[in-house]
Amino acid sequence: MVIELESRPLSILLVSPEFPPMSGGIGRYTYNLKKSLIELGLTVQVVCDGRGNGEFSGIAQHNARNSEILLDLVDKINPDIVHVQYEPGLYGLKLDMLNPAKTSTNIDSFYKFCEVPIITTFHSAYPFRQWMSLPIPIYELPQNHHLIKRAKRMISYWTRLINYRSFHRLNTQKLTLSAAGIVFSEFMSKTLGDEGCHLIFHGGERKDFGSGQIKSEIKKSYSIPEQGRIALALGYATATKGWDMIEKMDIPDHWTIVINASKNGSNNEEYHIATRKRNLINLHMDFLSEEQLSALFSCADAVILPYKVSSGSGIMFDGLSYGLPFIATQLAFFKEFALRGLGIAVKRKAEAFSKALLDLDISYDKYVKKISDFKNEITWHEVAKRHAELYRQIAKRKEQAVALPLEVGKQKSYLNLQSSRAS
Repeated sequence: MVIELESRPLSILLVSPEFPPMSGGIGRYTYNLKKSLIELGLTVQVVCDGRGNGEFSGIAQHNARNSEILLDLVDKINPDIVHVQYEPGLYGLKLDMLNPAKTSTNIDSFYKFCEVPIITTFHSAYPFRQWMSLPIPIYELPQNHHLIKRAKRMISYWTRLINYRSFHRLNTQKLTLSAAGIVFSEFMSKTLGDEGCHLIFHGGERKDFGSGQIKSEIKKSYSIPEQGRIALALGYATATKGWDMIEKMDIPDHWTIVINASKNGSNNEEYHIATRKRNLINLHMDFLSEEQLSALFSCADAVILPYKVSSGSGIMFDGLSYGLPFIATQLAFFKEFALRGLGIAVKRKAEAFSKALLDLDISYDKYVKKISDFKNEITWHEVAKRHAELYRQIAKRKEQAVALPLEVGKQKSYLNLQSSRAS
């Protein structure tokens, strides 16, 4: 299937500061989406940080010129669609501690002046309680911290407190100035206000690299017990992952929890996990390659996600693509997929997660059956097809807008946008 506009393939510019070989889930997502779109016949190019292998570079997390660089690039290559992977922190999110109206990112002007339709995939949108959980809460600070460090934490907490509406405003402004928004869940759509949002699941697809290893051999190569069930906890080593709760769990004898914590290249946060229990293993392998991820998912039985905060989870979708049910905190995102029968969402308490492992054992086949029916919806081919159809609709709408401008408030009016940029 080739998605065309008139007699030529659609031309797409993907915008993502992260892109392989850089580590990061958004870069990995963008890579897989690009690959699958090209397989459908689209012309796809990526602009990213200079450390990534995109066709274009220059944008970066803290580059104040991101908007200028993107506007110049769009003028130069004239794509049919610009598709932004939007995570505010990757675009220099600045929270103003005195005047929330000044809170901004370094991509705001691009949205205001870009004359090509923008589609935005939203990777973060938080209800208030989760937003306030992002900094380390004051009551968790060790008493031996120096006064200046404690003061900085209190300032961070205050800044988040007064900036929640501003953070939400940045998201809704991007949605208003986009031809369409893409979200991974109904929860995300409702958080953003629904209008203009399209639900397209995060992709996830089993990858076999031809090693021919059986499950027991993979376990042995990672020093994982060959008997019993395995639950994986993977991702950046940040406090919001909630792995401190795993340390408090009474892990059932026939379960082993395997953690791999990688460093977050976007900030300096460090989080140390104690693994004193005999059935709790930390691999200490930092960022995993696709081959390593495939091996671990292939030998596992579940994914465990005791997160304090989550707008979405690529690890959950990856696990589902390998047929693995999840056990997660009872956050809105995870509850939505638990209601589909794909996993279990519980209160963030050690005893609740311990019991969930036992409950999963009892009904394991039921969860696997539900996942088998669902995972066809998240193959990268299916996800790319949904994207390509949306691109085609938006590109055609732009052509029609020359004679019939788009309705202001729902989509951008390109005639008004052109005149505002000229002024």
